[in-house]
Amino acid sequence: MEATFITLTFQECSVRYGLAPADLRDFLQAGLLRAAPAPETVIVDEPDDLPRLARLHHELGLAPEALDIILAMRQRLVRLQASLARETARARQLEDFLLGGGEVLEL
Repeated sequence: MEATFITLTFQECSVRYGLAPADLRDFLQAGLLRAAPAPETVIVDEPDDLPRLARLHHELGLAPEALDIILAMRQRLVRLQASLARETARARQLEDFLLGGGEVLEL
């Protein structure tokens, strides 16, 4: 899967997400966003990260350090859900095989 990066100016972030330049600098310092080569611009690694950061910051008033923890927990949850789906499919496949309904395929 190819990575998608979005580069936005501080002004675009302010207009789209209501984030002040000071907020964006805090996010950059906390490692939540990456600085782009051009001044006053940020690189967003995942398209949904910046809207999520803005929403958590505005609605809950969380500090950047807390946002970092929440995003890390979310990434872990997504990985666990994918792992659970894979293991559920494997268990279903094994049940089908044991009941004589099909062959076991390797993932």
